Amino acid sequence: MQADNFTLEDYFKRIGYQGVPAVDVKTLAALMRCQLFTVPFENLDVQAGKVVSMVPEEIVEKIIFNPRGGYCYEVNGLFAMALAALGFEYTLIGARPMFYPARRPKTHMVLAVKVDDQLWLCDLGFGSFGIRAPLNLSLVDKTIQQDDDFFRIGKLGDNNFIMQALVDGEWVSQYGFDLYPHEWIDFFPANFLNSKHPEAIFVQKLLVVKHNPTGRSILVGNRLKKMANGIVESRELADAELQTVLRDEFGLTEKLIQQK
Repeated sequence: MQADNFTLEDYFKRIGYQGVPAVDVKTLAALMRCQLFTVPFENLDVQAGKVVSMVPEEIVEKIIFNPRGGYCYEVNGLFAMALAALGFEYTLIGARPMFYPARRPKTHMVLAVKVDDQLWLCDLGFGSFGIRAPLNLSLVDKTIQQDDDFFRIGKLGDNNFIMQALVDGEWVSQYGFDLYPHEWIDFFPANFLNSKHPEAIFVQKLLVVKHNPTGRSILVGNRLKKMANGIVESRELADAELQTVLRDEFGLTEKLIQQK
């Protein structure tokens, strides 16, 4: 996964990474955290009636140079570009979202990254209860704390995993996946479904999520939820507040929003 207009220098500047990168877990975690804290998960293009572009160069232009965010294919695709440029070994994986009332196809994309013969789940584009650091896939059924969040990986059989998050005191399955490798083009049909199908959550409502060191801010429709140090505040926004909140909470500038 690469784009002609991608450079590590531009990427590091966009996400605020100032370390000395190496092909190790420390760098993997630092890059994931930096990107989560600077690049929002958002579906503004879908809400504007567009099909999200899967052209790698257009993803780079959108996220690095505009700057915008994106949903799973875009933000995880950008992360994959950085991993490839640094020499990490990774695989694109299809995952089945499990928050819908009925069984859904594998429309989510995650990465399995191999470091020192260990596989790590990386995902920067799941939204409200997405992981905040790489998860070691060998730690099956182990509770992993990431800041004030708790996650675990369940396993069904030899090669089927479930990512779960602790939500209001209960383990909730977020998505299931196996380790079958996908190509970038394999996600094109799922992207079209997420951009256009009336039952897709991205078509139904505005969704914006941005992580920060103490939690995350989540915008669903006109409801803003702020989670900080385990404390949740939620309120409805007036229509007149929306652009200001998108700019101040999520780094999506007023000018760009007006273009939608």
